[in-house]
Amino acid sequence: MTYTAPLRDIRFTLDEVANIAAVAALPGYEEATEELRDSILEEAGKIAGGLLAPLNRVGDTTGSRWSDGVVTTPEGWRDAWNTLVEGGWNGLPFDTQWGGMGLPNVLNTAVQEMWHAANMAFALNPMLTQGAVNALQQFASDEIKQTYLPRMVSGEWTGTMNLTEPQAGSDLAAIRSKAEPAGDGSYKVFGQKIFITYGDHDLTDNIVHLVLARLPDAPAGVKGISLFVVPKFLVNEDGSIGARNDVACVSLEHKLGIHASPTAVLSFGDNGGARGWLVGEPHNGLAYMFVMMNHARQSVGLQGLSIAERAYQQALSYARERVQGTPAGWAGAARTPIVNHPDVRRTLMGMKARIEAMRGILYTAAAAHDVRRHAADGQARSAAATLEELLTPIAKGWSTEMGQDIASLGVQVHGGMGYIEETGAAQHLRDARITTIYEGTTAIQGNDLVNRKLLRDKGAGFTAYLDDVAKNAEAMAGSSDANLQALGRELGLAARRVGEMAAWILAHAAEPALVAAAAVPLLNAFGLLAGGHYLGIGAQAALRRLAEGASDDGFLAAKPVTARFFAEHLLGQVEGFRASVVDGAATVMALDESQL
Repeated sequence: MTYTAPLRDIRFTLDEVANIAAVAALPGYEEATEELRDSILEEAGKIAGGLLAPLNRVGDTTGSRWSDGVVTTPEGWRDAWNTLVEGGWNGLPFDTQWGGMGLPNVLNTAVQEMWHAANMAFALNPMLTQGAVNALQQFASDEIKQTYLPRMVSGEWTGTMNLTEPQAGSDLAAIRSKAEPAGDGSYKVFGQKIFITYGDHDLTDNIVHLVLARLPDAPAGVKGISLFVVPKFLVNEDGSIGARNDVACVSLEHKLGIHASPTAVLSFGDNGGARGWLVGEPHNGLAYMFVMMNHARQSVGLQGLSIAERAYQQALSYARERVQGTPAGWAGAARTPIVNHPDVRRTLMGMKARIEAMRGILYTAAAAHDVRRHAADGQARSAAATLEELLTPIAKGWSTEMGQDIASLGVQVHGGMGYIEETGAAQHLRDARITTIYEGTTAIQGNDLVNRKLLRDKGAGFTAYLDDVAKNAEAMAGSSDANLQALGRELGLAARRVGEMAAWILAHAAEPALVAAAAVPLLNAFGLLAGGHYLGIGAQAALRRLAEGASDDGFLAAKPVTARFFAEHLLGQVEGFRASVVDGAATVMALDESQL
């Protein structure tokens, strides 16, 4: 159940796929030297493996507990949080004016990968806090920023995202929480919010809730939602902690996994109204919250990668130790570790290839966010924004589906022992299960890809991305390396098939039910395509390093072989997804509801 940060793979993806050197050269990132980046990654890896990973099992078996409105996190949680605060880790990607390090988002993404892999239930807290900081930094008044940002950036206070309610689910147009002017510039907030990650805990002195609610004059639907800052404790003018606000944690959810992450039901205003302050303009709250939501979606996609990496490491270790049977065609000893059985090897290769593909997608999206915010050239910022927006539903939807599947395969590699809780393999599967649901289900990500990315500009951004993939595929197909040739051929075919799917959806844009039926198959196909694309970029870089005389213990040589495995064993699935869309979308709703 140990975890070792895969620093070589992380550095390789940062350098060769996400091009962190170019990101670090952007205005504002002058301090992000290679030496500092390496130091941060090394130290983050030590924290992940030495501090957070040992607490993972403790958190799963103990969980966070609620008693009389008080939430207690597992033993070791507070010390671990204090370690992050003392090291300034929560402020890594934030502006120095608020006490942050001012370093690239893509570097923070690599650090967060390690922490989510080591202990996903713990890492949810800094994840949500960083998202809240992003929203306040971009939209809040100077007064709100001065009051909250320094201590949230430092991690002295944490942040939450309060969207859904019992009757609303993912339909935020149905929220009923309300906010009434208090006459002094603040508001009285009333309502109940559910599924609030780290909605209450004992790690910090204060918790800053970002809450969606309606003003008295709010129009109906999502256009009538405003965003409010509602702290657990009020803040005095001198910045000290004041009286307890009218916010109560009435219960914690009992969940399948991530037991140590307190998922709270919060009640606002039971005793006269919780004091809150408006963020930005009235009725624009959902647009503001999307900043936090998009951060969370990329971060949850990162959880898919992280839990997959953790499950893979454990499965690989077990496969190397577990002696059982004689593999087909085996010429060695009569009994050998199961890693030498062809189907176990196929399973492990499939896990490894998809992990590297996910890392390429997620780090590229994170780097695009940096370019979007810091590039001096407007055209570069615009292109980066398009790329980040296109990759976000893939990063979230496809990566979490893959993470869940890889965690399940981790149990499979363990055989019957994987079904036994003591091995820890089952925990990874239980923890991974939520990732395809929260921060927007896979279907919501598919609909986002279709409606906001494909149909909105009539396929312009989508087509431009496919053109880049096709060029990469053509270059690899013409290579002298057999592994690249195989990937190039399969990637080129997959790009054409995804293009056919996009064209079909554009042609049926006036039939929303058909488009909705096609959304998730398109997302899955696009995820495979993007994964193959970034594996190809990495494979070419590895071969270039070898040609330049880089020493290698097999790490670089494995990259093109892994990419070829992805091409020959996984990219072929795109053809099936194409059939689901072009040939089968109408079948989805063909039966009457009574026939189900």
